Amino acid sequence: MEIPDLHPWNVTYKEAVRIQKCLKDKVILKKINKRIKYVAGLDVSYAKGSNKMWAGVIVLDFPSLGKTEERWSQKKVSFPYIPGLLSFREIPALIDALRKIEIEPDLIFCDGQGIAHPRGLGLASHLGVLLNKPTIGCAKSLLVGKYNQVGEHKGDYVYLRHQNRVIGAVVRTKSKVKPIFISPGYGIMLNDCIKFVLETCLTYRIPEPTRQAHLLVNSVRSGKFSVPI
Repeated sequence: MEIPDLHPWNVTYKEAVRIQKCLKDKVILKKINKRIKYVAGLDVSYAKGSNKMWAGVIVLDFPSLGKTEERWSQKKVSFPYIPGLLSFREIPALIDALRKIEIEPDLIFCDGQGIAHPRGLGLASHLGVLLNKPTIGCAKSLLVGKYNQVGEHKGDYVYLRHQNRVIGAVVRTKSKVKPIFISPGYGIMLNDCIKFVLETCLTYRIPEPTRQAHLLVNSVRSGKFSVPI
């Protein structure tokens, strides 16, 4: 998978914020008009007490969600953990893994925020701009915004609002289990994000693409099994 180098990653806090503000204007949200054949899930795992991280990509057939490809990369952490700047910490390793895949996904699920971000450019949006591919932000916790109480049943959701506009949705993906925070990353509308998330949440709280990617990177990090890099 070919990915352009649009900007440097080893930057200062101020430069990272400036890049986010510039790229925000490149985020396009639109209806997906083509058939989705392959979806991908991305995740990153860190080794405690070291500066190593592992990034994984899982490509699944859609709608069967059968696994078609998996790749991973290992990289040194070069950017500190700063809320709102996760993309500068994780995307370099994710790019290394994405460049190894042979089956290009039509839709990418990211373990992070999309436009539900203080500057409108979370990890999913940032990556979507780089790849020019539809991305969905699937976060387990709130970064910014306010919302009303969500119903207790799978499929219930409420909109997430910030500065008088809708930036995402709080979605119950499993009955009586904590909801997740969904927002468009790039190239997709919110209602389609909700639809695809619910279609890929089988028996677990998080969508199958990111769940599979999470299992992959944790297994590789712990050395439980080896897969092609």
